[in-house]
Amino acid sequence: MQNRPVWFFSEERGHVARRRRHFAGGHWQTTHRIHWKPWLWRHPRNAQKLSGNMPERAGNMPALPVALVTFLIASTCVAQETAPTPSPGEAEAEQVVVSATRFDIPLDQSPASVSVIGSEDIEQKQIERVSDALREVPGLSVVQTGTAGQLTSVFMRGLRSEHTQVLLDGIPINQGLQGAFNFADLTTDDIDRIEVVRGPQSTLYGPRALAGVIQIFTKQGTGTPGVLFAAEGGSYDSFREWSQSDGKIEQFDYSVGASRLDTDNARPNNNYRNTAAITDVGWSPGEQLRIGSLFTYSVSDTGNPNTIFDPRPIDHFLTERWLIGPHIDWKPTDWWEQKFIFSYDHERQINDPNEDGFVGATRALFERTQVDYQNDLRPTSWLTLTSGFFYSRLNAGQERPFVLFGPTFVSDHTEEVAGFLQGTLMPIDNLIFVAGGRFDHFNQFGGIWTYRFASSYKVDRTNTTLHSSVATGFSPPSSQDKIFGNNFGLKPEHDLGWDIGVEQRLWENRVTVGLTYFHNDLSNVIGFNGLFQTLNLGAAETQGLEAELRAQPILDLLFTASYTYLEAEKTSSADISQPQGARLPRRPRNEVYVSASYLWWKKLRTTIEAKFVNAREELNFGGPNFDIEDYSFVNVAAEYEVNPHLSIFGRIDNLTNEHYSEVFGFPALGRAAYAGLKLRF
Repeated sequence: MQNRPVWFFSEERGHVARRRRHFAGGHWQTTHRIHWKPWLWRHPRNAQKLSGNMPERAGNMPALPVALVTFLIASTCVAQETAPTPSPGEAEAEQVVVSATRFDIPLDQSPASVSVIGSEDIEQKQIERVSDALREVPGLSVVQTGTAGQLTSVFMRGLRSEHTQVLLDGIPINQGLQGAFNFADLTTDDIDRIEVVRGPQSTLYGPRALAGVIQIFTKQGTGTPGVLFAAEGGSYDSFREWSQSDGKIEQFDYSVGASRLDTDNARPNNNYRNTAAITDVGWSPGEQLRIGSLFTYSVSDTGNPNTIFDPRPIDHFLTERWLIGPHIDWKPTDWWEQKFIFSYDHERQINDPNEDGFVGATRALFERTQVDYQNDLRPTSWLTLTSGFFYSRLNAGQERPFVLFGPTFVSDHTEEVAGFLQGTLMPIDNLIFVAGGRFDHFNQFGGIWTYRFASSYKVDRTNTTLHSSVATGFSPPSSQDKIFGNNFGLKPEHDLGWDIGVEQRLWENRVTVGLTYFHNDLSNVIGFNGLFQTLNLGAAETQGLEAELRAQPILDLLFTASYTYLEAEKTSSADISQPQGARLPRRPRNEVYVSASYLWWKKLRTTIEAKFVNAREELNFGGPNFDIEDYSFVNVAAEYEVNPHLSIFGRIDNLTNEHYSEVFGFPALGRAAYAGLKLRF
């Protein structure tokens, strides 16, 4: 069952506590977290709700269709609920998001298209990696090059994977020579939630946020410390062990997660070993100050079997990453808040022996230092000014032992300095308007301006939210772009994107339906000319529809669904990689996701999910693209709570044993079954 935040007003003005209810040990448990939200009190509608010390309770359940009534009666008889529980509508009050504006704002008033994946969703579906959690988000296409451990990319609204900025607790973590984020090794350890903001967000988050932002938030310890140990085994000689712990001891809070995965997958030389650890620690001498730090580490060893048409029997790829990110959150007054993050991350890669024209291992090194400062001022009840400063220094290098030319070392050094300002206005009740601008300066190609305008309006009478935005974004040339074509004079790629959407809540918030239309014009795209030099000579256009559904007719039953329709077309003939008018490769025209989850007898949680992907093309360099097969898969999972300290679980991935490839020539796994147990203390 998902934890649902419920807001209530405390005695000191402006303090809001978040109460989370979750099922464990055969009964509902409650945890609390105190936040300082002066803007929430100033909002007239929220002030009216909060002044009553609890959210307004939902009224009586409206009449239901006969078929649904019959289903609910049958479900209730089977579930045998023994204690009264609140309705879903009562429990969903005032969920907030951060990534849309860089500060907390109610989800139902967000001026951007936002999807949120909670830790409960991840646990119920037994998801091990973030990329698999993102498959349910509309507007996102997850493409895995074969099996677990292989390159995994995310295309947002049809734009390239390096056009999406990935953040971990506010820290940009796009890495490597390509500038994209490889989701292959990013596990779900210690994750509290994932926020996906679609549309250009460079005004707030700078480079790589051309298509949008995926921000991952770690858990923050509250309450009595607890610990989880879990292990599972299954198909393809797979074994996974993981643990998680969080809590608060006086002024200190912590959360930590660690995991180890070993699997042979299906093909020769396709084994995968991954070790990951993450922790967030903090010290809060008072309610207005928290000093903390984020630490992450991962190392993976992956066999690279290559395509089924050109197998590589011995290639292996080693990747090691670590990150440290000290941060300070300070709120000296109710109208002033500051955040400071310093981070350093390091990545090294070894492709050994690399049989693709090399005489030995190819080595790559990537290191980056970043500073991010954010300042929020609230001079009046209807205005919030968000400003900030950003600095980044990046060093990337690669050693290539070519057969003909001998060892060659190539490197790239990039520095960036940026400042931004955003104003968030609430001129009347339920109307939010956002306007912002940013200037980024790079040592290699100079400065670039971006802007963003967005708005939302909530109609209380019908529980309808309208939202729209128009913004520009940019993506600087990656080290790989500059090194491969020996062109360090490349300019950033640009995007002008806009969207408009509506979200409707029905049946006392038990049902939420959203629909958004989007459009992107991409220019200055980096591509190849006839001499295989990298130049700014391409253009593309993407547009489509995103739809979401979330329904919870009774407390223990949850349905979710999403649908994406995408048109993604190359609009320039200068880049020889594809003809003009070609559909961008690996971007499906239609993607459908559905899931259902039910808690039986307050002990057994069952979940089923399915995905259907249609109308894809694969790149045929220099010629017309060719169609690749549609595919679908079904996953099922179940977990039974034996007692408050022990659970047993199992799942079957690809239940129908579908034979498919997300990337042509790299087959995905067939049917696979896994089972394990969890211990909680």
